[in-house]
Amino acid sequence: MEFRQLIMNGENTCLTNFKLGLGFRILSLIILIASNYFVMAYEIDPDATIADSSTSLLGINHIALSVKDLDSILEFYQSASDFKLISRETVRNSGAADKLFGHENIEYEVAVLEAPNMLFELTAFSHNRDKPLSKMPVQGPGMTHTCFQSPAHLSGYDKFKRSGAEMLSRGDGPVDLLGQGVTYAYAYDPEGNMLELEQLDFDRLGGDRRSPEWIEQGFDMWMTQVALVTHDIERLTDFYAEIMGFNPYRTVDIKDRPTFDDATDIDNLSLRVMFFRMAAQSKSMEFWEYVSPATPEQMGKRNSTDFGYSYSLEVGDIQAEHARMVGLGVEFVSEPVLLGNFWQAYANDIDGNVFSLRQAVDPNSPYSVPRLEL
Repeated sequence: MEFRQLIMNGENTCLTNFKLGLGFRILSLIILIASNYFVMAYEIDPDATIADSSTSLLGINHIALSVKDLDSILEFYQSASDFKLISRETVRNSGAADKLFGHENIEYEVAVLEAPNMLFELTAFSHNRDKPLSKMPVQGPGMTHTCFQSPAHLSGYDKFKRSGAEMLSRGDGPVDLLGQGVTYAYAYDPEGNMLELEQLDFDRLGGDRRSPEWIEQGFDMWMTQVALVTHDIERLTDFYAEIMGFNPYRTVDIKDRPTFDDATDIDNLSLRVMFFRMAAQSKSMEFWEYVSPATPEQMGKRNSTDFGYSYSLEVGDIQAEHARMVGLGVEFVSEPVLLGNFWQAYANDIDGNVFSLRQAVDPNSPYSVPRLEL
């Protein structure tokens, strides 16, 4: 009996080891396939633009900023940018707003500024009134900043500094990173939200980069980017290449560049950057992964009403894009909701950053991407 039992135990052990070995081989194969997927899911295409997308994606409609004191922040940005205030309203007792933000009995005040190429939405949510503010670290994680560009002779750096911005970059003026006609600086607004300031020397760049309409309308500042800082740039790039349906056009590794140290106020900076072209000339999405100091992983998903930045992708068919992205695994707060003049839906990307889809009820709205980018 003991001998037979030993044989049976040995057979069971062999079978168990075989099953475990097979399981590990299958798991290894899955990991290998997944690794190859992430490597091959996108490629760098220098000519790639949003126009290559097979989706109904139109572009970046607006940058949103959740703030504590709407009056002071609105005064700051109007003073610095001269952007036009096109609306200001309080929303309460709205079932549509409750559904959109996933928050019962939500109440907020929103002010919308119009830059020549996109909108800038500033929102103060009542339930955030007693929450503390904090400064966004340069190395993230999250949507750390947006960018304001201006002609060098009408310096946005000077305007923001006069309006009370706290300059993060070193020195008494913006930093000439590459000697190519563009100077850069990082700064903080009065609530600790970071912003980037770029000044363009048109003589050195070979001509005025503004559209004739902007010059005619007297715009001397515009907004250019969504900047997401991540602990895993390959994963984030793969996510956006898939949901937006086109490739990044450029990637850069930055190391041993003292001018970048000055711009970020970080010694011995090392980082990687990825770029998506979101319009013919003035808009981009930029992904940054700081290698030194390393960008930490974002813990959990941001709420759609949390202090700080989010952004909106305008689409031509929000119902179809919502369904397509849900099929790709994107997590939305709700189905598309009609609120005011737009259908909207909030979501989180793979890092937990907040973005929204938006579709204008009137396709000829002056506040829709095709009109904003004239």
